[in-house]
Amino acid sequence: MITFIPKSYSKSAYNLHLIPHLPQLSFKRTLQMARSALDEMSDSGAFIRSPSTFRNFISRDPKSTFLAEPGRYHLYVSYACPWASRCLAYIKIKGLDKAISFTSNPYGKEQRKVMSTWDGNRATRGCTDPFNGAKSIRALYELASGNYSGKYTVPVLWDKKLKTIVNNESEEIIRMINTEFNEIAENPTLDLYPSHLQSQINELNGWIYSGINNGVYKCGFAKKQGPYEEAAKQLYEALDKCEEILGKQRYLCGNVVTEADIRLFVTLIRFDEVYAVHFKCNKKLLREYPNLFNYTKDVFQIPGMSSTVNMEHIKKHYYGSHPSINPFGIIPIGPEIDYLSPHDRDRFSS
Repeated sequence: MITFIPKSYSKSAYNLHLIPHLPQLSFKRTLQMARSALDEMSDSGAFIRSPSTFRNFISRDPKSTFLAEPGRYHLYVSYACPWASRCLAYIKIKGLDKAISFTSNPYGKEQRKVMSTWDGNRATRGCTDPFNGAKSIRALYELASGNYSGKYTVPVLWDKKLKTIVNNESEEIIRMINTEFNEIAENPTLDLYPSHLQSQINELNGWIYSGINNGVYKCGFAKKQGPYEEAAKQLYEALDKCEEILGKQRYLCGNVVTEADIRLFVTLIRFDEVYAVHFKCNKKLLREYPNLFNYTKDVFQIPGMSSTVNMEHIKKHYYGSHPSINPFGIIPIGPEIDYLSPHDRDRFSS
């Protein structure tokens, strides 16, 4: 999975304990092998995601190496990537567009992720990064660390002042955006991880990540029938659980939007268009879940959220990036769902 571990970080910083025990594949061997998501496989045929590597934090503390300052940081994302998209969603709904710039890196394989600019629905590929002259995400990683040998993934939160990667772990990036930039945010009172709900959010995040966020990947990248069926079972158990919760309240933690909703949304918005077909998650479509489907439309219609979703980009990337799953790169023409259509979530108080 990942071979580069800076000396300044402790082993615990990588959450290595979160990686399941691999009886037939040693951790050392796993670290050395993975250069893309398709490499992250155990000998049992199950998909095992590797941890992120750059784990520094931006802070409001004046003594911080990475001080929260307007214009200092740049976020590299891909509209295709759900992990990167939730970081972009935070920038949008917190009102930090003017404080934190971003670049989209669209099509192509995970190993290179060619730079581009993104304007509306049109991407211009082959562009040069205006801050570092980099033409790919890989070049950024190599600029930040001359001996880096892990995956080249987004999101990447870049420090333009120190010319290095601050963090590439989406969970930590969204927590920084939620709290550390409030003095310059246009929507500073929005707290997506309030202290009184953190325990509940963490509990939701745990089983939603395992069963749904990462669950669709465990279905799609499985190389044997057994691991696929087990992942699919867990996926639909988690979706059924969400459907039940959302039949009683507007959002996952009640009637207020939280981090848990943003994390679930980025998978749901891709479900019928990509995961149902490409990752074989076709037992039941999102549109067949009345509460989940209307909930997805509700979150999509939060001001700023729709701008983080570009379905053309999402579909071209997924269907074109995994030749072992879709060797001819054929992109399905449907289903073209209108997430701006009316929903029924107003029946719950906000």
